[in-house]
Amino acid sequence: MEAVIGLDCSTSAVKALAFDRQGSVLATGRARLPFAPDAEGRFEQDPEDWWRACRAALAELAAGLDGIEIAGLAIANQRETIAPLDAGFRPVRPAILWLDGRAAGDAAAMAEALGADHLHRVTGKIPDPNPALYKLAWMRRCEPERLGASAWFAEVHGYLVQRLTGRFATSTASADPLGVYDLAAKRYADDLLDAIGLSAARFAPALPPGTKLGGLTAEAARATGLQEGLKVIAGAGDGQAAGLGVNVMEPGRAYLNLGTAVVAGMRSASYRVGRGFRTMIAADGEGYILETSLRSGTLLCDWLTRDIFGGDAALLAELEPAAAALPPGSDGVMILPYFLGVMTPHWDGAARGAIVGLAPHHGRAHLLRALYEGIALEQAGVMARIEAEAGLAAREIVAIGGGAQSDLWCAILADAHGVPVLRSATVEATSLGAAMAAAVGAGWYSGFAEAASAMAGAVTARFTPDAGRAALYARLRRAHAGLYPALRPFGAAPLT
Repeated sequence: MEAVIGLDCSTSAVKALAFDRQGSVLATGRARLPFAPDAEGRFEQDPEDWWRACRAALAELAAGLDGIEIAGLAIANQRETIAPLDAGFRPVRPAILWLDGRAAGDAAAMAEALGADHLHRVTGKIPDPNPALYKLAWMRRCEPERLGASAWFAEVHGYLVQRLTGRFATSTASADPLGVYDLAAKRYADDLLDAIGLSAARFAPALPPGTKLGGLTAEAARATGLQEGLKVIAGAGDGQAAGLGVNVMEPGRAYLNLGTAVVAGMRSASYRVGRGFRTMIAADGEGYILETSLRSGTLLCDWLTRDIFGGDAALLAELEPAAAALPPGSDGVMILPYFLGVMTPHWDGAARGAIVGLAPHHGRAHLLRALYEGIALEQAGVMARIEAEAGLAAREIVAIGGGAQSDLWCAILADAHGVPVLRSATVEATSLGAAMAAAVGAGWYSGFAEAASAMAGAVTARFTPDAGRAALYARLRRAHAGLYPALRPFGAAPLT
């Protein structure tokens, strides 16, 4: 029997899954990644931890293969994160993570110098602290010695490919989120790199998803337990890979990943830009994903249960029946989920979250439902922006990620969006999307549409909107949309 491996190096863990031709999981491995802000609220990771976790996850998977032959491996990665490396590909400093907000001032300065519209048109992304372009501008301003000592600049995909194969190479769908890539031309944007004193030669050459990048070295084979020479194939950023994993190749289908962050998107055959979304190269390498992103997703569920309720993850399940019994609107409690700033649609790294409408009779169930509703209303608003600005309307939404296991949250999402929300049998859609790239690269399928059709999981639950609740949530969405402008003066000053 043959299998392909989807290796998902996310923000908090590395997951390795082996899939057969129908998308069934044959073996798994997992390793955690250290992930926490420092005292100043900055997020960094040691790239060596990516490699250690990658080795551990692959070794655990390899131990469970039991004679299964691996035809190829592809990577899905946390995006926008950047690691400065020396000439020997060793870290010069910790990698600056995607959700780190220190470069807010640098993004604003570059927007003024180069033109926000130009940056948006070239990269598909409105200037904000997330893309690596602005993190590198911050390094140029605040850490010029470290920038000067850096020979290479790697995103997670390129770094891991170098450790696995000895070749510094990446995917176009992983280079793209860095904000240094011209999405229409599909090449590095020389003028943007010139502005921060760098050149494309210091970044990994980017090849389309499904392209063979190299073979596993003898050293990497010993470290992982996989066979030397195993094909390592270009994958994609985790958001695009997750969309492919639930087959957003189908017109009118959107995905909604309720993970640490909340990422949603739809596929467009042509290149489009708009303020309500950011544009990414799709995981098939040909189309584009019009994507919305909220930095605070299940991260807020963890915060609420741990720091406010003093409990653990099991407490959420215990509270859900009481939260489900409450009326839409949570008896007047609303949560603005901008705890780490806001990307789509306001692009304001200084924005902050809020809980409003509290009264003495409100309890933990009110806060939980208000959190689910706050994120659902936010997502419904940004999906409406995609329809208004790009002419693409979702007829159904596939919910994935840890939050999608909540029936209550999925039902609220369906009512808030006014379209059915589907739960897929695919629990690890990101790994599956990467495995689809490996399957194409291994020659299993003629292209990504065929791979997605064959390997995407079946729908296991369907949440249909109720007309009355949908109308009520439409009114609540208008009220919720007023929170940001009202509370904007109370946002945090940008990190410097």
